[in-house]
Amino acid sequence: MDASELQAELTRARERFLELVAELRPELHRYCSRLTGSVIEGEDVVQDTLAKAFYSLGSARELPPLRPLLFRIAHNTAMDALRRYEHRHVEPFGELPEGIAAAPGADPELVGAALAEFVRLPVAQRSAVILKDVLGCTLEEIAEATGSSVPSVKASLFRGRTALRAHSPAAASGELGRASPGERESLHRYAELFNRRDWEGLRAVLAEDCRLELVSRHERHGKGVGEYFTRYADLRDLRVVPGLLEGRPVLGMFTPRLAPHPTNFVFLSWRGQEVTQIRDFRYVPYVADEVAAGRAAFVADPPVP
Repeated sequence: MDASELQAELTRARERFLELVAELRPELHRYCSRLTGSVIEGEDVVQDTLAKAFYSLGSARELPPLRPLLFRIAHNTAMDALRRYEHRHVEPFGELPEGIAAAPGADPELVGAALAEFVRLPVAQRSAVILKDVLGCTLEEIAEATGSSVPSVKASLFRGRTALRAHSPAAASGELGRASPGERESLHRYAELFNRRDWEGLRAVLAEDCRLELVSRHERHGKGVGEYFTRYADLRDLRVVPGLLEGRPVLGMFTPRLAPHPTNFVFLSWRGQEVTQIRDFRYVPYVADEVAAGRAAFVADPPVP
């Protein structure tokens, strides 16, 4: 088998794996986004989780149950990310105070809590509440995913629920000040070209070394990135709005154009007036679902004067 045949076989294996885990991805994202406090960072953890799982399954003699495997890898991957990038308190699971028992079922009042509310909690409590009250896992499944004991899970679940009830619900909000004037101007110009359906104008602002990532699908580099606009050219009922998602400059894609919330998000990176990277979340719609549900915020940016 030559290199091209090997690459083709690996691509087919990856596609089969992604099909196999497709139904679990939204659950994984709900867990990871609440742990990290970000729908975008949560998707980054999901991507790392799936890459690690694909690699580990390659050496497995038989296929293990996927759900517990993926959540265990996701939990450990998120913990690594939090230790690297967060300054929030990460506490070990503690035992439940004597005489107090955790409620046996899920708490529907906590399912709709915004990401900003979950991120207030120490990570152990955050993890227990998300797995129990958002994803409906059993105490035993939570213990397996987090590498803890059932009594410790009960303790963190009790404390986490108590802390969440003590805070009034508040959706995460963006800050328009996080985008520089130059970045805002470039984003608005790009959105204007998109709304005019000026595909050649959009291709003209792509850097020669531009990198395209269709999240969960594939990547392209260089001249081939220009073909990316072909799919959007087929969408007639589309509106593009520049704004901020979790404080980050982003394009909100509304399909149909009068949709109340963005149906997709596209992040751009710039070098001067040229686009060097496009990161399109079109194929992971559960990111936009979090915004539609009010658990993360997209803030449209008014026109640049």
